[in-house]
Amino acid sequence: MDFRLRGHDERPSVTEPTSQTIEIDTALGFAIPTRSARGRIVRLGPALDAVLSAHAYPPAIESLLAEALTLAALIGSTLKDVGGQLTMQTRTDNGVVQLLVVDYRGGELRGYVQYDADKLAEAPADPTLFALFGAGYLAITFDLATTGERYQGIVPLDGATMAEAAQSYFVQSEQIPTLVRVAVRQDAAGRHIAGALLLQHLPEGEEGRERLHTKLDHREWEHVATLGHTVDPGELTDPALPLRDLVWRLFNEEDEVRVHTPIALSRGCRCTPDHIESVLAKFSPEDRREMADDDGLIQVDCAFCATKFPVVA
Repeated sequence: MDFRLRGHDERPSVTEPTSQTIEIDTALGFAIPTRSARGRIVRLGPALDAVLSAHAYPPAIESLLAEALTLAALIGSTLKDVGGQLTMQTRTDNGVVQLLVVDYRGGELRGYVQYDADKLAEAPADPTLFALFGAGYLAITFDLATTGERYQGIVPLDGATMAEAAQSYFVQSEQIPTLVRVAVRQDAAGRHIAGALLLQHLPEGEEGRERLHTKLDHREWEHVATLGHTVDPGELTDPALPLRDLVWRLFNEEDEVRVHTPIALSRGCRCTPDHIESVLAKFSPEDRREMADDDGLIQVDCAFCATKFPVVA
């Protein structure tokens, strides 16, 4: 279900922001047909805290994971395949962060980080992306449930933020001019609030031409990107500002903006006891006995939700 916001003199029929209006853990997609552009805005709160609180990471690692989860929600919620999954994974051989994994499926988010505590102690209090990863790489993978197909792109972790690395992925791997903005903060009670904006110039399908040419051929992308750059971190992370109102602030002069049905976001992990038992059932009785501790239990530790599941061998 879509609805339209008309530009110029007509104000869209959206809820005025008030102290009682709270919009969080939501993704909202939109399109600007006359500019050949599409976009998405995400805002996270309790769902983000639910993932982070399970790990009790140091501030620098927690901030990194918060940004990565927000990006996963931003990019993953563009999937039209309801059962599809987006996975973002980093790798480095000599950085503070050895592995970061986040994924999105059906509105559910999860993630974790493996890091070297000794190297982190030697790093600055507010480390750069290079200080955390060194010569690292970001892999973004789309798994489509309906067709079983998998698409993956890998780009260097260049830039100052994960958002810049994700933006490079779209430009380099998919050749789609893209703008990505992410903001993460904590409120007075220590709760995390994150927001993000994704803008993309849609290819027009010129036969035999790379899609990146659309950026060179159409000035409307420069117009859309310029407006996207004006978004303020405070707007992205203000739960009292409805996402539709933020779209209006950015693009109220456009002839037409099509806003899609919002998507609810939540923390989710697939490590149910039944799932774990089904995985262990694939091992022979002898293998299960070797995995067991002195009490005859196999301790399965889920890295995503930091929960241990004891299973009888």
